[in-house]
Amino acid sequence: MASPEVVVAGGTIMIKEPTTNEVVQRLQEHGVNPTRQRIDIAKVLFARPQHLSADDVMRFAREGGVNISKATVYNTLSLFSRKGLVREIIVDPSRVFYDSNPTMHHHFYNIDTGELRDFDADLLQLSNLPHLPPGTVADGVDVIIRIRNASYQ
Repeated sequence: MASPEVVVAGGTIMIKEPTTNEVVQRLQEHGVNPTRQRIDIAKVLFARPQHLSADDVMRFAREGGVNISKATVYNTLSLFSRKGLVREIIVDPSRVFYDSNPTMHHHFYNIDTGELRDFDADLLQLSNLPHLPPGTVADGVDVIIRIRNASYQ
C-alpha cells in the first residue's frame, strides 16, 4: 500500500485515508498478522503523514470508538517499528514519536513547541562516518536537529 492518496478538490488538498483492505494488505506485506486491534491502530497511524506518540495513537483510536489498552498500543507500535511500518523517533528519553513515513528522511524537533518536522535526507550531506565495530553493519542514520523558536531566547 502506498502512502495516503492526495486528492485536490476545489483548490483544497485532502488526504484519502486508506481503506481497511489497504491496511490489511500493508500489514500482511510486512509480515504482520492483521488482528482487529492492529488494523485499528494502523488506521490511526496511516490516516496521513504524521508523527504521533503512543498516547496520541491511543487517544485518536478511542475518539474513533475503539476500546484499546495502553499495553496493546505500545506492543503494536513496537511490532510496527520492528517490521518497518513506522519509524520510531526518540527525541529525548521521555519523548518518542512514531512516524508514519518509513522512508529515509530526517527531522527538526522544536523543543519549545514539541513539534517534529520532516526534511529530505538529500538536504544533509554526511561524510567521514566512523568505521563500524567489527561484525556489524549499518542499519540507518537518523538525524534530529533540535531547534528553538527565536522569540523564546
